[in-house]
Order: sequence, then structure tokens, then C-alpha cells
Amino acid sequence: MCKDSQRILVTVSHMKRLIGSLFFCGVLLSGAENFESHQAGGFTSLSSEFGQWTAAKGHVEIHDAHSKGGKKSLRILGGGDHRVELHLYKKAAEDVVLSFWAERWTSRSPFQFRIEEKRAGKWTETYNGDKKIKVGGFLTLVEVPLKKGLEGLRFEATSPEKSGLMIDDLLVEKVQPMVVEKITTMQPVVPALIRKKDNPVLGLQVVAKGRGAPKKVIAVKVDLEGTTDPKAVKVVRLLSSGGSMNAREGKVFGEGKRSGKEWVFQGEGALFPGENYFWVSVELNDDASLGAYIDARVLEVKLDDGTIEKPEVASPEGKQRIGYGLRLHGDDGSRGFRIPGLATTNKGTLIGVYDIRYRGGGDLPGDIDVGMSRSTDGGQTWEKMKNIMDMGNDPKWRYDGVGDPAVLVDKGNGRIWVIGTWSHGNRSWLGSGQGMSPEETGQLMLVYSDDDGVSWSKPINITKQVKKPEWHFLLQGPGAGITMKNGTIVFAAQYQDGDKRPDGRKKGTPFSTILYSKNHGETWTVGTGIKSNTTEAQVVELKDGSLMLNCRDNRGGARTIGVSKDMGKTWELHATDRKALDEPVCMASLLRMGDRLIFSNPNSRRGRFNMTIKVSDDDGMTWPEEQHTLYDSRGGNGYSCLAPIGDDHVGVLYEGVTELYFLKFSIRELVK
Repeated sequence: MCKDSQRILVTVSHMKRLIGSLFFCGVLLSGAENFESHQAGGFTSLSSEFGQWTAAKGHVEIHDAHSKGGKKSLRILGGGDHRVELHLYKKAAEDVVLSFWAERWTSRSPFQFRIEEKRAGKWTETYNGDKKIKVGGFLTLVEVPLKKGLEGLRFEATSPEKSGLMIDDLLVEKVQPMVVEKITTMQPVVPALIRKKDNPVLGLQVVAKGRGAPKKVIAVKVDLEGTTDPKAVKVVRLLSSGGSMNAREGKVFGEGKRSGKEWVFQGEGALFPGENYFWVSVELNDDASLGAYIDARVLEVKLDDGTIEKPEVASPEGKQRIGYGLRLHGDDGSRGFRIPGLATTNKGTLIGVYDIRYRGGGDLPGDIDVGMSRSTDGGQTWEKMKNIMDMGNDPKWRYDGVGDPAVLVDKGNGRIWVIGTWSHGNRSWLGSGQGMSPEETGQLMLVYSDDDGVSWSKPINITKQVKKPEWHFLLQGPGAGITMKNGTIVFAAQYQDGDKRPDGRKKGTPFSTILYSKNHGETWTVGTGIKSNTTEAQVVELKDGSLMLNCRDNRGGARTIGVSKDMGKTWELHATDRKALDEPVCMASLLRMGDRLIFSNPNSRRGRFNMTIKVSDDDGMTWPEEQHTLYDSRGGNGYSCLAPIGDDHVGVLYEGVTELYFLKFSIRELVK
């Protein structure tokens, strides 16, 4: 006789691995199939221990860049009506529940998703997910009851070209009473931001098992033990994000009442099998100090059966830094902000620049201007945003967007320069062409301020000074430029050369380079390219007076790094080129403070998350791991820019998801 006939099909949601053998006693028994053990790529037939997956060529693939928990998932490809079938080796002899996590790749139409079940040789529709599957992040838990006699399943999806429907962690199991297996806390690194309503300080994970009547969390008791300045906290909330680890998906859980130093939150949070997430969240007062920290503990969790559970650890080691939400969704009527630049003036004022992306998060061409924010107290407070570069608003010319700014302070005379690229119509990365006029190619624009950022000049076009007519595009870093010891001012830059690419879609190969002026911005000179397929870069002056260029590399994996001793006429690749600094293909920031180099980017090769500051004490030859400081573990757009604050602090302006956040660090905490 076979034992344990409770679990019926494919995966366990919080375990991303293949579990041993399957046995059949009239039903499909315990086992797991989460696509982790299969080779990435398209398939027409795929064998597993519980059944056979089949599909027509070009309909489905094992996708290895996105999943619920591991590295792989099942993707039904976009670009038409596509399907994949699972034929079980034996019929299910009991009623079961099918469940899995699903993700819609894009919100674009068309979209349809259906599930059919096969019994007695006939297919019957059993689920319509056309209006249920959410975009991004495996946010949708699909649950479908199925009667005994199940022979197979068919998953059918219609979605746009270059998109698809993602499926992961399938499970078919017998209905059984729900039990709570585990309660624990987690604390990803997520700064608490002034001006932002919800800041997740601490996560609570509740793992449940069983498909019977769901249990409910009805109360959670927390405190803010470890917070260095309790007066900084305006409101404490408890959020529930269901099965998503993404706290941005969280909804307010019931009512919260304070009793002394504790808060008790009461509500009804129905649990589902697998991982369930709750988040202790705070809203800060406007005068909360950037030098303070927020922490929290979960003391107990009460279930609807009267059970009181305590997490294994009330709070993991760590606490959340207080920062400033400089640009949030909806500020000044804009739907998004991107591309941060940050610099410190001769008077110590912080100047932050960025794209104002009025209609969404998309790049140029579009309705985009360059905005500027100013702080005279080291980033603790910021003045109202000013629009300092606006090239027009005519829909005929794609709103004459201008963006991707970089900022530079000329230490010799105090003038602040901001540089941006103007796209008259579609004259940005994909649409810019050879020639010099705005109708042919993107334009390189400058504005300046001589009164510490209070007022700004009209835009100055320097395209004809620096662009070669055969190049398809020339633009800045973005980020920040520098003043050299001899007074030369330098921006990092990038260009697309005159070659035609074999793909026929884009023209010109990209190269990172520099732009510089020896006469305080009256005239400008462009350097040569450091290496093909490099783009957004940052520049610093080394101790010997040479220039180091640190570049985004389209090959991915690690940064391109080179040195020039002749102002960009020639380049020599650095000993750390494509070795020392990991990247997922993204902009990064590089700053010299005294004898140190300070670097910021998403410290990953897989995606734009784990925003990290690194410090080198030897002109970039080494970046010791003990001098790596993770400052935001969440996924975002990943761009950042560093600037000094006095002699002993550094600020970073960086991207969330089309929002901009500011943090302040002491050099002492960055250098171990």
C-alpha cells in the first residue's frame, strides 16, 4: 500500500527545488516540479516524473531570468494564441485543487488566459483569467478546484509580441485542514523616507499548509524597539501583501491601537497555502533627522482559532536608515522622475537634477523636462522644484523632450553647469541620426547658474562644437561632472559612431568618452571612445592627474574602466577593467573625496537591486568587501549619483521605481 496521498501535483511554493520520486496508487502522489531542473529555452516535449508537457514549436519556453522564487519558470510566449498541455501518467482518483502563481508580462492588449481540464478524453474550460492575472511580480495566485478523474491540463494564453504569461510553483493537492507551519520575521534593507506614506521597516512571514477553510490572522502586536528617535515616527501601520514579498503591494491591515510602547493591529487576514506576508510600516514627521534609524519587533500573532503565535525571532539584526523622498509619484503633476544628478556648490549647497517625466516612466522621446531641487542644509530639507530646461511642448515633435541630465560645479568660479540632450521629435537613442540639425540628430544643451542655483540661464546649444556629422548621437554621462586640479571642467559623455549595425534597426556603435572645457565653459572638446558597446559613464581625476572613466558596458556582468593621460585622446584599460565592479547593465556613480574613490550602483549581475556604496583607498585598484554598504535592497530603476557633504559625509540621490530618494552617510560608517 502507498502512504501519504495528500499532495497531488507539481511544486511547493516556498521550496524551489526538485523533490525525489513520485508513486502512483490510483492518484498522483507527493512530488515537485518547479522547472528548476530543466534546460532553459523553448521545447515541444518535456518529461517529468508526474506527466508529459507538450506544445507546438514557438509556443512555450523554460524562462531563466524571472521566477517566483528560484531562477526558472514556465513562459507561454506572446505574439499570438499559444498553449501548453500537461498529460498526467495516471488519473487523479480524488477531488483536488490546482494552484500556481501567474504573471502577465505587459498591460498591453490583447490578453486572454484560460485553463481547460481533460477527463474521459474531452477538454472542458475550467478557468477564465482574462481579467484576473496581474502585471509583474507573480502577484496572482490562481486556485482551481478539480474533480476526480483528471487526465490532463491545458493552459492557453494570448498576449502581445515580445511578452507572454509566466507560470510558476504549480501545485495540485487534496483538500485538507489548514495549519500554520512557521512564523518568522525578515528585514530587507529599505530606508524609511520623509514624505513617503508607507515605509516597510520589518516583514512578517506566515507559512501555512492545507487547502481547507483558511485560517485568519486577526491581531498582530508590535513595538518600535531599536528606533533611535521615536519622535521621528508620525504613524505606524501594518500592511498585508498576501503572497507577494513586495511591500509595495501591501494593503492596510485593520485598525491599530497604541498601548504604551506597543501597537496592536486588529483585522482579518485570510491565509492561503504557502507564504503570507505582513509589513510593519511607518510614516515619518517632516522634521525626522537623516541621522536617525527606525526599527521594529513583532511580539505576537493571534489567529482566529484563538491561537497566539510568536515569531522565531522578534526582529532580525539591523535597522532602517532615515532618508528623504525627494521626488515622489504625482509631485508637481508628474507621473515619474528619473536620471539623478547631484553636486555640491562652493557654498556647500546640494543641487539635484533629474528628468521630470510628466506622462510616465519612459525614456526620450517624450514629454520630459529637466528639474532641479536645492538644499542648503545637507539634504535635511529641499526647496520647491524648479524646471530649468524646457525645450517645448508640441505633440507634433514628441513634446520636444530634454533629459538625462548631468550637473557640474566649476570650482574656479562657482558656476553650476547642467547638461542635457534635446530630442526634437524622435531624435534620441533609437531615432537620432547623422547630421547636425535638430531635425536630424539629438542636440546637446547646457544651462548654468551663477547665483548658487537660485536662477538659471536659457539653454545653450553646443552640438556643432563637439559632435561629428557622421555620428548618429552624442550625449552626456548622465550624473555628475568634475573640476580638475588645473581648473578644467569635465563631463562624461557617450556617442554612437557612423557605422551601421548588422541588425538594421539601430545605427552606430556606442562608445563612452568625455567632454571638457579649459576656459570655464566658453568652448568644449570631445574625446575619443574608450571601448565599443559602452555608454553611460562617470569620470574622476586620479592622484597622478590622469582621468579614470567608469562605464556602463552593454555586455553586462562588470564595469568597463579605463584611464587617459591626454584628456581622452587615448585610453588605456585599467587593471580592474571588467573585473572589479559587478553590474546588471546600468548607470553608476563615481566620486573622489580626498584620497578615496566612492562608487554606487546596483551590486548585482542579474537585476537592478541591492543598491550599494563601495569605497577604494588605492585609486580603484581594490574595493574591499568590508567597505561595501548596502543601502537599499529593493528592485528599482537603479541609477544613482554621489556628492560630498562637507569633509566627512556623502549624499546619494538614487532611483526607486520612477521616484528619487536621498540618503546621507558619514565617511566613518562607509570605511571599515
